[in-house]
Formats: sequence, C-alpha cells, structure tokens
Amino acid sequence: MRIAATLSYAGDVRATVAEAVALEDAGLDIVFVPEVYGFDAPTIMGFLAARTRRVEIASGILPIYSRTPALIAQTAAGLDVVSGGRAILGLGASGPQVVEGWHGVPYDKPLSRTREIVGLCRRVWRREVITNTGLYPLPLPAGQGTGLGKPLKLLAHPVRERIPVYLAALGGQSVRLTAEIAEGWLPFLFLPERAHRVWGTSLAEGKARRDPRLGELQTVAGGFLAIGDDVTALRDLARPHTALYVGGMGAKGRNFYNDVVRTYGFEAEAERVQDLYLAGHKKEAMAALPDELIDLTNLIGPEGWVRDRIAAYREAGVTVLSVNPVGPDPLADVRTLKKLVS
Repeated sequence: MRIAATLSYAGDVRATVAEAVALEDAGLDIVFVPEVYGFDAPTIMGFLAARTRRVEIASGILPIYSRTPALIAQTAAGLDVVSGGRAILGLGASGPQVVEGWHGVPYDKPLSRTREIVGLCRRVWRREVITNTGLYPLPLPAGQGTGLGKPLKLLAHPVRERIPVYLAALGGQSVRLTAEIAEGWLPFLFLPERAHRVWGTSLAEGKARRDPRLGELQTVAGGFLAIGDDVTALRDLARPHTALYVGGMGAKGRNFYNDVVRTYGFEAEAERVQDLYLAGHKKEAMAALPDELIDLTNLIGPEGWVRDRIAAYREAGVTVLSVNPVGPDPLADVRTLKKLVS
C-alpha cells in the first residue's frame, strides 16, 4: 500500500511545496495537486518536479471542461518529461458550479467527454496523427471553422506513451467508466465498510470490460491523518473540510458529496449539514457532522485505531492511502503511517 497526500490549495505555494519535499523524505509516494478555482495545477506540478526526486506528481484534479483534449495531453506529456516519468494525470468532471460559474462552459455529457478525452490523450502520447469524430471533431469541420485545419501529431517525444490516468468518480456510471478505462480511481469521503454496497456493482461491471493491459485498478482513498489520544480535538480538524463538501460544494440536489454521505446511511444528517451550510451557519454545520462519519472516513486517533483503519481500507481494496496530515507533527505522523502500511 502506497501513501499519497494532497497539497493545500490555500496559503503560500512555496511553503506548501517545501512541505511536500519534507513529506517525500518522510516516505510519501504520490503528491496530488488540486486546482479547483485557485492556481492552475500544472504550474505547481512543474515546480514540484524541480524540487522533488522520487515522489509521483499527480493533478488532483484537472476539470475535463477547462482545456481541450490536445492541451490536456500536451500538459501531461510535458509534466512527465520534466519530472522524469513521474506524472499522473488526474481528471474529473468537477461540478456545474465551478464549470459553468468559473469556466463559463456548459456542464454536459460528462461521461462521454471523459471517455473521449482519455482515448484522445493516449493516442496523442503514442504520437498518432489525430483525427476524431464525436464531441471533439478533429480537424474542425469547415462548417464550424475556416476549413483550414489539418490532422497533426504531437511534435515532442513523450517519456512514456502510457501516462497513468486517474479519474475522480462518485456516481455509479462514472465509477463504472473509471473501472473500465482508467489506471486509477479517486473517490472522496470513502467509507471502507460501506463502499462495496455503494460502488461494488459499478466496479465489477466496469472491471468486466477492462483492458488487461491497464493492470489492476489503483484505488486512492483516505482522509485526514492525525495520530494522538485527544480524539475530540483531532476530530475537529476534519470538520471544516468535510462540512464544506457535504454542505456547500454544490447546490441543493446537485451535491455529489452529499449524495454519497446519504448512501452511507446518514440521510438526515447530510440534509441538516447542507441546510445549515447553505444558510451561512458553517460552525453549526460542522458540529452537525456525525462523529461516526468523521471517524470512519479519516485516520484520526491513537496509533492502534489508525492501524485498524488501515486494515479496513486495505480490505475495501484501497491500494493508495491518501492522507492530509493535520496533526501537531505531520512529518512524524507520515513516518508512523509508512511503518503501519508496510
């Protein structure tokens, strides 16, 4: 089991990257760089590539609507070169609020777009001459442009023609697609003991159509990491972030994270958290999060408890334990975690 962490998208970027370098020395295997609507991820990933030696560097995630398929492929290939073959392309559909509110493009056909973009990226990395029909016609037909476009192939020679693609997915259809076409799966708010009943069928159906050349699906899941005995205080470190996603990341009825928490059996609690958060009562929303939800979707508590949670994640099929070290001594916690997963 490998260990990953996601950089903070707030605060001083240089200081955050310095923390990532220290985490690499402590045993971290993968660094995920978020984008949301802060700084673009590839810029930070390039900086990380120059500052690190061993850790894999992943976008976590690039929204599929914000770039053309060709640019996504070019960016991943460039990052793979400057990192010496350490890049992972993390992609996701994001949500309507960000896609339409920030990028100003319609949030439509996320599944079809994802499949087409992943296929185009792999063809670009193989340096094929690219033509395509579908959502992204290449070259652009005369009726949609000047008619002067011509089929092209990537000028540069990538380090790898198969850069790993990890997809963020929560809904049944998107998880099924991920299990079919991607090297890795990025679920969020993953609760190991209840994951199978939520995604088991979708994963099985997708894997049944999976190309064996993709290898085993890498599942990346975890949560906040804080090892210590003061569970109440440590648990509170996870509340702001969890409340943001369960309560505020999306509109009423269009919050994918809220939906997942409901499927875990916290229907009333998820609704209350969302109502409070959207009404501006963020502290109350944080307090309304069930302790059980916090405990089972994070690695917070004494070392023995964290060891048990690692076993639960492993049993649920997690191959990469993704953590956000927030305890008083993050480096010591990652070193301890490294020993526990060995």
